Amino acid sequence: MSSHIIEFDEKCKSCKGTGLYVGMGERDGAAVVCHTCKGTGCHHVKIEYEDFLMGIPRGDVIQVFEVNPGICIGTGDDTYQLSDFGGMPYQEWLDGKQFERGMENRKFTCPTWWYQTANYNLKPKWKECFGCNTFSSCKYFKNKDKCWERFDKELQ
Repeated sequence: MSSHIIEFDEKCKSCKGTGLYVGMGERDGAAVVCHTCKGTGCHHVKIEYEDFLMGIPRGDVIQVFEVNPGICIGTGDDTYQLSDFGGMPYQEWLDGKQFERGMENRKFTCPTWWYQTANYNLKPKWKECFGCNTFSSCKYFKNKDKCWERFDKELQ
């Protein structure tokens, strides 16, 4: 694997090359020395990278999930299996399998919660979902399997 370094000077984007920064806290003719370029107006950029050859396998991954909607995913004290949270086995993901319906985290989220993160265009806009402070406080959340059934039926 080959390493590369690209270096160049650019006009500082923070201060537009002036060396002075005026933001929402600086008023009435006040300015501060730009923290990015230290007042020079010039920002030195150094990018270090290695050639991409192939994905590097991870020996510590068992299950891959499309997104995490803000839930701790894990087996705990062997209370759960990773598949309880949806997703697919790591090898299937490595082989290029795409995420499909049924691989969502259906046990712990509802369709609105899941698709808010996974694909906002598919997020249900059901009137029952409006007005909840949190998804888990929704009066239908304890019966979220019914919401998933409705989601699957409407998406056909």
